[in-house]
Amino acid sequence: MILIVFSSSSLFSVFSSPSLSCKLRRQFHLNAMHKPGDVVLGGLFEVHYTSVFPEWTFTSEPRQPSYQGFDTLGFRYAQTMAFAIDEINRNSNLLPNVTLGYSLYDNCGALVIGFSGALSLASGREEQFQLQENCLGPPPVLAIVGDSSSTFSIAASNVLGLYKMPMVSYFSTCSCLSDQQRFPSFFRTIPSDAFQVRAMIQILKRFHWTWVGLLVTNDDYGLHVARSFQSDLGPSGGGCLAYLEVLPWDNDPSELRRIVYLMKTSTARVVMVFAHESHMIELMEEVVRQNVTGLQWIASEAWTASALLQTPRLMPYLGGTLGIAIRRGEIPGLRDFLLRIRPDQHDNNDYENSMVNLFWEDTFRCRFAPPPAGWVESGGALCTGDEDLENVETEFLDVSNLRPEYNVYKAVYALAYALDDMLQCVPGRGPFSGRSCATLQRLEPWQLVYYLQKVNFTTPFGDQVSFDENGDALPIYDVMNWLWLPDGRTKVQNVGEVKESALKGEELTLDENKIVWNFESKEPPRSVCSESCPPGTRMARKKGQPECCFDCIPCSEGKISNKTDSMECTSCPEDFWSSPQRDHCVPKKIEFLSYHEPLGICLTTTSLLGTFICAIVLGIFIYHRSTPMVRANNSELSFLLLISLKLCFLCSLLFIGRPRLWTCQLRHAAFGISFVLCVSCILVKTMVVLAVFKASKPGGGASLKWFGAMQQRGTVLALTSIQAAICTAWLVSSSPAPYKNIQYHNDKIVYECVVGSTVGFAVLLGYIGLLAILSFLLAFLARNLPDNFNEAKFITFSMLIFCAVWVAFVPAYVNSPGKYADAVEVFAILASSFGLLVALFGPKCYIILLKPERNTKKAIMGRGTTKS
Repeated sequence: MILIVFSSSSLFSVFSSPSLSCKLRRQFHLNAMHKPGDVVLGGLFEVHYTSVFPEWTFTSEPRQPSYQGFDTLGFRYAQTMAFAIDEINRNSNLLPNVTLGYSLYDNCGALVIGFSGALSLASGREEQFQLQENCLGPPPVLAIVGDSSSTFSIAASNVLGLYKMPMVSYFSTCSCLSDQQRFPSFFRTIPSDAFQVRAMIQILKRFHWTWVGLLVTNDDYGLHVARSFQSDLGPSGGGCLAYLEVLPWDNDPSELRRIVYLMKTSTARVVMVFAHESHMIELMEEVVRQNVTGLQWIASEAWTASALLQTPRLMPYLGGTLGIAIRRGEIPGLRDFLLRIRPDQHDNNDYENSMVNLFWEDTFRCRFAPPPAGWVESGGALCTGDEDLENVETEFLDVSNLRPEYNVYKAVYALAYALDDMLQCVPGRGPFSGRSCATLQRLEPWQLVYYLQKVNFTTPFGDQVSFDENGDALPIYDVMNWLWLPDGRTKVQNVGEVKESALKGEELTLDENKIVWNFESKEPPRSVCSESCPPGTRMARKKGQPECCFDCIPCSEGKISNKTDSMECTSCPEDFWSSPQRDHCVPKKIEFLSYHEPLGICLTTTSLLGTFICAIVLGIFIYHRSTPMVRANNSELSFLLLISLKLCFLCSLLFIGRPRLWTCQLRHAAFGISFVLCVSCILVKTMVVLAVFKASKPGGGASLKWFGAMQQRGTVLALTSIQAAICTAWLVSSSPAPYKNIQYHNDKIVYECVVGSTVGFAVLLGYIGLLAILSFLLAFLARNLPDNFNEAKFITFSMLIFCAVWVAFVPAYVNSPGKYADAVEVFAILASSFGLLVALFGPKCYIILLKPERNTKKAIMGRGTTKS
């Protein structure tokens, strides 16, 4: 019977025999480095850049892929893990009586090889082993440090996560790996891309770059970054992507030409690139070919520290680059450890401990025996293993800028502290079922996951290491700036950091004085789709374009924007109006008929002049009160008429000046009563004239008894009282009041008096008009009565003027806005008052002052006159 058992995704064959044994169905031949120990930790590193896959015809056993391009830095990462384990083994305070070992594999920059390495670590290296009744002891590896690529880590963690084997990555940044439902045993000592994206947005905001290009690789690392930028850049950064391009994996020349041409023609001056070093090399070759200059590059952590890009050929284009870099750390003793590395020339296995030998051959340009065919004949040197690393120039020994290495160091120590906590568990107080503890003899990888979640320690460099609920480390990045020095050397200097705290969120600290810009102005470039809209305008998004592309539309009248890039214009309060620049509200101009403006001054002067003339005429009449001209036709009515005219002139002053409640209430009442008093006097005088001439006829004497002095006073008082009653009813029912009218002008407040009741105002004017018309008719009938001085003629003329003025007043008043309505009313008052004054008292004053000989009773009666 043959039984095939699948374990950890590796194939085993179990044969029915007296001594049962398991044999690996297939063993992967991987570049590796091993050290035995009580507990073994696995590691996956990119020691070679690429792999070359043979053509598989399946007519014979498929051959293993070959590798190309030795990655010295990747090998240093692996050696850092070996150093950390060696340091832990020498530390009596951490994992005493337990020796750590390691199994490190090269993923050769290929997913299938990296995944094969992960399966090999989980399954163990023994090609065949005996099945015992009780399988005791730790698993082949307890945990894995790696992988470097997010895609590789996703693939391995998807499988190893089923068995809850912990993986602690030092370089996988994809935000998707924070999903603990998919990757329950995945941890990392490098921040997630979600934080890196937010960190880059902070840099964009600092320099007001709102129009940027984004290039990403066609893998999980790049595509998740693109998704994060599309969702986060707009709302949190206030920016837009001018273009988003995916770099081809196969470095398709035509596609690279198209992408670089797009960068060259785009108005975006800032380009963010989330790509691996190999992709950047191909991209920059095309950039050089098309001579694309004037761009500000922002590098992701994957290529910020790449020495292969810092060449004299590329630095004219990449100088001034800002990059997000993994936190730099110091690892004391690492350089001495690296100097002690020696190749193993006695290992017969071509792969088991091949990493050091491959490094040695690449560094010293030699080959170990037996050399490839024709190597010696072509002048190639043989490696002796005694070569001195200090005699060659190699970045392998440069430990001044340890970044991914520092993450590897922290990952190993995180596993060591978690294992130490687990082995210090007191039986009966453990976290597992029955309050049990894990033991070295029955160690399970999932048990270590529990302690990894709670690990918390501080490195010798002073950085705290712990993991949140998603397995992510405390996020912090350095901000780097690429300098091209005058002597041709390059330098990558630290100019700030980005870190995240629970209270402040992402916090960017930059020393802008240290940043060197690769532009003639030596200033940061402008990278916007549309220039900022100044105060006084609002943004109007251009149709069919991103929200960062907009036109600046001036605010309409009455609206303002007092900030740059306002989305909307704000309406000013009711009593305010927009300034000419539309950037702030100013109080509206207040308009009313003022004493200080020319029109108000003219009307006021005219009113006072009329009042003064009335006073003079009154003085003349008082002085000459005993003369026949004054005494004729009831001098008392003449005095009362002059006083009423004086009040008419003075009441016009109530229409000038800022309207107030008392002036609004008083102006129409004073106007109405003054004019009724005036017209009543005229009416009574006309009636007296008619009565006198009627009484002069036979049998007409009885008519005079109805027009004595008392009756005249009573009639005037009665007629005036009616107007007073109309005014009182109007003021009580719907009083005039001051009103701020904003209908005439948008930018002005017209202070005016609203009449309150249009009916009341119409009755007031109608009553005056009724009395005026009645006076006019009576005077017109008496105009031809015999008398040398028939006052009825002048009353007729005065009433004609009065009626003409007020008939013209109505349409002019209705069609005059604001203060001009008051001016029209004042003009009507003054014109009618002057008409009455001149028509009624002008001829009398002429006779009194200039023709005193006619100021006699005989002259007035038309008797005793002689012809000259």
